[in-house]
Amino acid sequence: MVTRTGTVAPGGASSAYRTIWRWHFYAGLFVLPFILILSVTGAIYLFKPQIDRWEERAYQGLAMSDAVSPDRQLAAALAATPDMRFNYYRLPERPGDAAMIHVIAPDGGQRDVFVSPQGRVLGSRDPNAKISETVARIHGSLLIGAWGDWLVELAASWTIVMILTGLYLWWPRPFQFAGSLWPRLSLRGRPLLKDIHRVTGFWIAALVLVMLASGLPWAGAWGSAFKWARTELGLVKGPQDWKIGVDGGHAGHHPAMPMAMPSMPEAGSLPLSAFVAKARAETFAFPALVLPPHVPQRFGPSTGNEWTAKSEAQNRWLGRQVTYDPITGAETGRRGFADQHVLDRIVNTGVAWHEGQLFGWVNQLIGVLTAIALTAISILGVVMWLKRKPQGSIGAPPAVAGAGKPWMIAVLIGLALLLPLFGASLLLLLVVDRFVRRSDRPPAALQS
Repeated sequence: MVTRTGTVAPGGASSAYRTIWRWHFYAGLFVLPFILILSVTGAIYLFKPQIDRWEERAYQGLAMSDAVSPDRQLAAALAATPDMRFNYYRLPERPGDAAMIHVIAPDGGQRDVFVSPQGRVLGSRDPNAKISETVARIHGSLLIGAWGDWLVELAASWTIVMILTGLYLWWPRPFQFAGSLWPRLSLRGRPLLKDIHRVTGFWIAALVLVMLASGLPWAGAWGSAFKWARTELGLVKGPQDWKIGVDGGHAGHHPAMPMAMPSMPEAGSLPLSAFVAKARAETFAFPALVLPPHVPQRFGPSTGNEWTAKSEAQNRWLGRQVTYDPITGAETGRRGFADQHVLDRIVNTGVAWHEGQLFGWVNQLIGVLTAIALTAISILGVVMWLKRKPQGSIGAPPAVAGAGKPWMIAVLIGLALLLPLFGASLLLLLVVDRFVRRSDRPPAALQS
């Protein structure tokens, strides 16, 4: 959505219309490269479960005869990774799959060790080198750390503005179905491109807004402000189970781990096998993890004095956690999605939708089609802009003097408060726009 998308009202477009068209143009021009990157990486990440399973294909479909206990598997994993400590045991997703034992080093290094049912170490990897983790880092921070995280959040904020201004421009004046709800295929050239642009933009607007809004809670600036409001204002008690900024990625990739952790169950504790059996009985959604006492978790604080069995399914509705006394094995606590505060349930539902796991393959398909459509109409907008752009000029829609209506200013202030990086960048853009107004004077007869 880069150029004007609407029907000119009789006698010419209103000053408000032209002003919103101008901001729609700027928003679209800025976010285009980010839309291309985020759409591609986001569409790939939607298939994280399939990609992860494909990467682990060498550790699947193994023989089940002469299977050993999880304790023997753990001992084999620790013997293969000297000086590293046990962090969690991941139950096999299907019979014949290897168990995955996550271990960590004092310097924060990590390995996923795959152990066969017979207790033989088949291989290991750095979890941050997974395809899905690399894609998540590109999607979340463009591989340039905190600056990339802020750029992605800034682009997401301006994309929200682009969608909202596009909806205003889409509204037919006067209303007509053709060209608004479906494109007029009898048209040719640029008019046909305009119809496709505005109709497609209308149909995907809600999906894009939900996708963008659901990603903000783990963005650096917005997520930090939300976390402050969530905790300091007393809105929600308890830890949040998603990470923020460059440490967050999609639902939070593996963080650096601290040193002080036992490598084996403490004296007097029941063995790992006892708690793996309890986790199997719970039939957790994959991935199902068993964690010993006093180890860090991906989300929230370290485990306490108890063993923990839980599901870290991307579909947060399926997430559950059970804790057990290490000596007796008695259940000491249970927590599921329904036990969360309503605010956390909303955020976690958004996370599951954003990652394509809320409704399985249907969610994935909708996500892919949304990414393709958003990319297509963004490129169409650029093509239309290049077709009408005067030579030697940026071709921005002409500024209109005195077009700042009170309702427009109120909406702008509201968006600036809701999207802090948008508000900060808006001040800079106003200065740039004043300069562009002086240097870029398109012909008076310029039309969309």
